[in-house]
Amino acid sequence: MSSDFTAAEGDMRTWIAPGRTALVVVDMQTDFASPEGAMGRAGADLSAVPAALAAAQRLADAARAAGVPVVFVGLMTSAEDDSAAWAERMRRQGGDQRGDPAEALALCRAGTLGAAFVGPIPLVGEPVVGKLRYSGFFRTDLDAHLQRLGVDTLVIAGVTTDCCVDCTVRDAFHLDYHVFVAADACAAYEPGLHEATLKALALNFAIVVPADAVVAAWGKA
Repeated sequence: MSSDFTAAEGDMRTWIAPGRTALVVVDMQTDFASPEGAMGRAGADLSAVPAALAAAQRLADAARAAGVPVVFVGLMTSAEDDSAAWAERMRRQGGDQRGDPAEALALCRAGTLGAAFVGPIPLVGEPVVGKLRYSGFFRTDLDAHLQRLGVDTLVIAGVTTDCCVDCTVRDAFHLDYHVFVAADACAAYEPGLHEATLKALALNFAIVVPADAVVAAWGKA
């Protein structure tokens, strides 16, 4: 973990108390977090992902037991929503080796196995917010869901740390939420990116904590 968490246990329980806090799970989906998904088939290093999924499951279990709402955010794409600018960026970086922009963008197609959540799975009644870009807040109703829940604090878990988690955390901070990142309930495909992102978020946008510190706080709430 990139930073040491030194808050007193009592402070932690107050800061993330049920009634003011939601757990937000970002992009823990087959295409990003399973060997059967697109990134796994493309050769991404998923070695850090299983531990993050397990930590996120512990968070979800603790949240539900404590009455903390769990909100799922996931990439849900369709060919009609693919962006020409996104495809061109892939082409310029050499990421579209087959010359087919549709194939380069075909991650987490709505209704397919690639978009299915892995690790913690949404229960009936839990909000599921679909997105088309990295941030869970960009052109979605995530903020509206959180406002209806009456929360001002978020605990965030997800993949990848350096991309969709990072963008979601920054936007949450800009919307004036108190943000906690459960460090070991997040993962990236490169350890250095994971650590560097946590360090940057801790310096500027969030409090970075171990998942089990959150679990313990909710267990004593």
